[in-house]
Amino acid sequence: MVVGIGTDVGKTVVSAILAEAHSATYWKPVQAGDLHLTDSMRVRQQCSGKVTVLPERFLLQTPASPHVAAEIDGMHLQESDFKLPVGYSKLLIESAGGLMVPLNNDGLLYLDVIRGWKLPVVLVSRHYLGSINHTLLSLELLKQQGIPVQALIFVGEENKATESIILQRFPVPCVHRIPLTQTIDAAFVHEEAQRLPFRIF
Repeated sequence: MVVGIGTDVGKTVVSAILAEAHSATYWKPVQAGDLHLTDSMRVRQQCSGKVTVLPERFLLQTPASPHVAAEIDGMHLQESDFKLPVGYSKLLIESAGGLMVPLNNDGLLYLDVIRGWKLPVVLVSRHYLGSINHTLLSLELLKQQGIPVQALIFVGEENKATESIILQRFPVPCVHRIPLTQTIDAAFVHEEAQRLPFRIF
């Protein structure tokens, strides 16, 4: 399960790199907005034929929190809708936003779905003012919920002051960095997949 500390931190790029490195099956259950170029489409474009991309469970029109986007579309997301696809030995799932993203107005959070799946998490962090707090809160919540963190991936340039304080509090077993780039294409994803220093499957 690939989860970000928030929105626009690089989850989809990291997901593509991990999927390419492991010849995995990629699945993003909820896509809200950008239906002309979904994250699944991006992963399909950026990965080789070794990667299988499954269709989304929900395609929502509005670029908003899933609970709002679903309401606008006249839909109601519930936990029973989120059944894991069967028959895939290497299934990589990308969340929509962070752990506390609401999926409906009844209190269902993405965290609830992740906890039910009993899958380890790769947490994606990106340095910005406030990212220490967001990263530590995400790691603390995962710890409290008994959800193992398999890896922590930082997107962007190294920031030793930020990273050291996070890892001092939470010594995650695998830590990696994906650089920022002007062009995210198949060549970049392939190169970063080759550079990945650990396996998640």
